[in-house]
Amino acid sequence: MNSTLVFAQLLNGLQYGVLLFLLAAGLTLVFGIMSFVNLAHGSLYMMGAYFAATAFQYTGSFGLAVLAAMLGSLLLGLALEFVAVARLYRRDHLDHVLATFGLVLFFNELVRIIWGAQPVFLQVPEFLGGAIDIGGFSYPAYRFAIIVVGLVVAIGSWLLINKTRVGMLIRAGAVNPAMVAALGVNIRLLNAMLFAVGAMLAGLAGAMAGPILSVQSGMGESVLITTLVVIVIGGIGSVTGAFYAALIVGIVDTMGRVFLPFLLRQVTERSFADAAGPALASMLVYLLMAVVLAWRPQGLFPANR
Repeated sequence: MNSTLVFAQLLNGLQYGVLLFLLAAGLTLVFGIMSFVNLAHGSLYMMGAYFAATAFQYTGSFGLAVLAAMLGSLLLGLALEFVAVARLYRRDHLDHVLATFGLVLFFNELVRIIWGAQPVFLQVPEFLGGAIDIGGFSYPAYRFAIIVVGLVVAIGSWLLINKTRVGMLIRAGAVNPAMVAALGVNIRLLNAMLFAVGAMLAGLAGAMAGPILSVQSGMGESVLITTLVVIVIGGIGSVTGAFYAALIVGIVDTMGRVFLPFLLRQVTERSFADAAGPALASMLVYLLMAVVLAWRPQGLFPANR
């Protein structure tokens, strides 16, 4: 173990964390503010990746691919909200879970019909194919770009929620929607736009993850579970909490998977460490969530309304 390896894994954890934030930001808005349990959020992430891969295949432009993913996910989110989600707002959470789980199955089969069962690959853009120098340490430029995009989205989300009239209406609508509606605000339209923005962020995450992961049916399920862990740790409905929790989960997960087997070798037999290390590492974020829930059930950074 040396400082270069630790620094590299720290950056990898940071990059994974900002990807989780892109997913968690939209999901915590929908779940925390609209009180809607959307298990199909991972499917919107998957659809964003497929939109990006298809646009890149036809245009060869990564910028257009990202734009297609964001626009396609935004329109898909609007259609989904109008056709299905809007009818479920007044139902209980069990109905939300059942309906959105059905949407997960629907989207998985839809991509198999349209794009086939084989994974689709999205290339790293040529201008981000190299490495950048960070204090004498080389790091892939594309992964660094993901970190920058995540930080820009985090700042934009904070400004939107805390410094704009729309953000004020969103926060007020979460506390007392009837009163906000009585003041002449179209709560129905506000909810639809909020759901669509969440879908757009999921699509952006899918487009950014496409070049470093294989784009395939079902890719949204595993990351959705980790995203829910992020929201619980950060505090439901808190974009700021989602940001800090995503970074914590990303770094803990990445560092644990790399270094936990090595640390176990120092105190146990190598065969046991190699077998138990990866299993324990995969449990780290869930253990972290359990500790946070025991200490602060409302999350580390609960929403301030």
